Amino acid sequence: MKVRHLLRLYEQGNRDFSGVDLCGADLRGVTLIGVNLTGANLRGADLARAFLIKSDLSGAQMNWANLSYVKMSDAKLVEAELTKANLSGAFMVKSKLPGAKLSGADLSGANLRRANLWGANLCGAQLERINLRDANLSGANLKWANLSEARLIGARLYGSSLNFANLSRAWLKGLDLSGADLEGVNFKEARLSGANLEGANLITANFSEAQLDRVNLNSADLTGANLTKASLEEANLTWAVLKKTDLTGANLRGTMLYGVDFKEERLTSTIRLEPADCSFFSTAV
Repeated sequence: MKVRHLLRLYEQGNRDFSGVDLCGADLRGVTLIGVNLTGANLRGADLARAFLIKSDLSGAQMNWANLSYVKMSDAKLVEAELTKANLSGAFMVKSKLPGAKLSGADLSGANLRRANLWGANLCGAQLERINLRDANLSGANLKWANLSEARLIGARLYGSSLNFANLSRAWLKGLDLSGADLEGVNFKEARLSGANLEGANLITANFSEAQLDRVNLNSADLTGANLTKASLEEANLTWAVLKKTDLTGANLRGTMLYGVDFKEERLTSTIRLEPADCSFFSTAV
């Protein structure tokens, strides 16, 4: 279908364009509010700054499409194909993307507050400065994703995969990541105050200069983790595994360390601990 024909039909009140073929079409800045584009072919299409508010693009093919600064709040993109699409700066508040394929996509600076990304594939996606406050990311694949400076306060991440993701300088205050597999995740300078990381796999994670005040790390595995200059005031490290963990310059004032092994052979650097700074200190194996 030609773009001008589609727009003419839209002006006449037609809203059903399901299955339409607009591969590579120039749709920059178009207004298509509340339309049905389910199963549409929009591969490589240019939809920059388009208005697709409350539209249904479920199952649509949008590989390599340009959706930069698109307005898609309340839109449906259930199981949509968005691999390597450009969604930088997109406004997608409360959009529904369960099962969407977004691997390698660029969502830097996008606003997906309260969006539903349940089971979405965001492997290797560029998510710098993205707003994911109160979003549902349960079961999402975020391996190797770049979430630097992302806002995730209030987000749900139950069952999500975050191995080797970059969360440097991200806002993660109060998040529940208990039991999560976070091996190799970069939390450098991240804000995690009050978060729950009980029983989490944090092997080789980087927490250098991170804010971990009042964080629950009970029974977490921090083998080989980097906690240099991290703030752990009143954090709970009870029974945590700190084998080869680097705590050089870390603030451990009021930290609970009961059951933690600080034998010399389990450290990579000297840790200075003052009795006044740590409660329930123990060197149990």
